[in-house]
Amino acid sequence: MAAEEQTLQGYIKHHLTNGQVALTDDPTNTFMVLNVDTLAWSIGLGLIFLWIFKGAANKATLGVPGKWQCLIEMVVEFVDQNVKDTFHGKSRLIAPLALTIFVWVFLMNLMDLIPVDFLPWIAGQVGVASGAVESSHDIYMKVVPTTDLNLTAALALGVFALIIFYSIRVKGVMGFVKELTLNPFSAKNPVLQALLIPINFVMEAITLIARPISLSLRLFGNLYAGELIFILIAAIGLFQLPLHFVWAVFHILVIVLQAFIFMMLTIVYLSLASTDH
Repeated sequence: MAAEEQTLQGYIKHHLTNGQVALTDDPTNTFMVLNVDTLAWSIGLGLIFLWIFKGAANKATLGVPGKWQCLIEMVVEFVDQNVKDTFHGKSRLIAPLALTIFVWVFLMNLMDLIPVDFLPWIAGQVGVASGAVESSHDIYMKVVPTTDLNLTAALALGVFALIIFYSIRVKGVMGFVKELTLNPFSAKNPVLQALLIPINFVMEAITLIARPISLSLRLFGNLYAGELIFILIAAIGLFQLPLHFVWAVFHILVIVLQAFIFMMLTIVYLSLASTDH
């Protein structure tokens, strides 16, 4: 029984472990380690996104569009309408950014529907055939980039940098500082106002920092939980395909919804940053 439990634990741990390359010989320096599977799949899916939309744009016609062109146009119009309804500033960057976030995150989430053993098994066979490893179990590969907190945090930090950029661009440095120090509490008495500045700054700083943290943890948590359920289903063995299909049908909603939420929160945060209160 203990051996079976250990085998199940090992199976789960193997699927939840990233393929990594260390950039230093110091084993304690975990900061200088690259999750190469996350990088490869996220970059590859980003290139696929560019290839699909560039190809659709090149083949677009003014006449009756084909089914593929209709699909691409529906996605573009859907994102564009959400940007118009939500973003109240002026920027040519927001719509392309929102489209990129929505489609790219969706494609990364979509990898969750591929049976968990399929791509790692192929990678393991290639590793054994090439002589890189002795056993396919020595190959680690997570194919869903959004189940890696490093990637979701990187996306959120990119949005956070844009929030700071638009805040300073619209309000100026002093305007941004005033927003952090003179809200939400204010007083006409200058002495009392000076005493309120530290309290305001702490509250506004927490609110500001919570935005990228919530973005990264929400996306990571939902996709990680979904991936873990797929792994547990795969561990069942014989009956995994029917259960995989049932969970996959439900999980499609999660995949689309999380991409949409990440896009919408990005638009909302940038809209708030672009508004001079």
